[in-house]
Amino acid sequence: MTTIKDVAQKAGVSVATVSRVVNNGPKVSKKTIAHVKQVMTELGYTPNANARALVTQKSSTVGVVIPELTDPFFASLAGGVEQVARAYKRQLLLSTGQISADAELKAIQLLIERQCDVIVVHSKFLDDDTLINLSQQIKGLVIIDRFIPAIAQRCVWLDNQEGGKTAARHFVTLGHQSFACISSNYQIEDPSLRLNGFRQGLESANFNLIAELTSFSEPTLRGGELATQKLLASNHQFSALFVYNDAMAIGAISTLEDNGFRVPQDISVIGFDDVLLSRYSRPKLTTMHYPIEQMAQQAAELAIALATNSHETINSQGIKHVPRLVKRESTASYTTI
Repeated sequence: MTTIKDVAQKAGVSVATVSRVVNNGPKVSKKTIAHVKQVMTELGYTPNANARALVTQKSSTVGVVIPELTDPFFASLAGGVEQVARAYKRQLLLSTGQISADAELKAIQLLIERQCDVIVVHSKFLDDDTLINLSQQIKGLVIIDRFIPAIAQRCVWLDNQEGGKTAARHFVTLGHQSFACISSNYQIEDPSLRLNGFRQGLESANFNLIAELTSFSEPTLRGGELATQKLLASNHQFSALFVYNDAMAIGAISTLEDNGFRVPQDISVIGFDDVLLSRYSRPKLTTMHYPIEQMAQQAAELAIALATNSHETINSQGIKHVPRLVKRESTASYTTI
């Protein structure tokens, strides 16, 4: 492997001069820069990004922390950050939080060790104080899908509670009077906000969500199946089902139909997130659109602005999004036979 010393020797300059050329340092003539770069090309020398970061205290990377790689939702998040990284000629560094506070912190620390000065973090398990302290260490740290008032200007977030309210209003508008909800059993903020919003939306229309018609499970296809089985076993009737995410909703629809219920003729179903799969399920899923790719792009832009002191582009209140109802085929007007 060609080293910086090899380049210096062939170019007839010092290692320090080659280092200045690599890092765009001062006090090097245009003629010397051109000569050193030509030698670098001839020898096939590629500067080490980590070594360069140690010298300049800056990185040519954008880091992103997501819980896992397999979920399409988080793949969209990472994809949105990557688009911005590419536009700024930066490389994407991806680290996973693995759905625990310890793993989230280690994922962030790994990026810090790589001299990453721009980091977008999806964190649900670290406490507010830890994230606030990290934001004081990392100029370009931005939190996505969470709002922390003390660092509001670093947050790009979704109003999950309003999403639940919107789903409830849609069911009421369709004439439904008996409701059920499937939620995630993960001990994070999103499920409780969506569920509380749904309850509030029903209460504002003088309806209630009874405890027996709220079921919890893992936020997966299988989780939706198991949660629906619990609802059916309760022997309580319902014609409208609000589900924490699209994967659970599709699992719920499959289970309902396996048990003789037609969707939406007998039971209407609303999911959440609007992932790609929701457009191809049968019936196509009515859901709450979560603009995660757009939010990820905004978070990456904000992180770069913070890291580079471009404060004119920063909103002191952060960036708030409201989910939008996408009407497809899994909801219909309530009718009695």
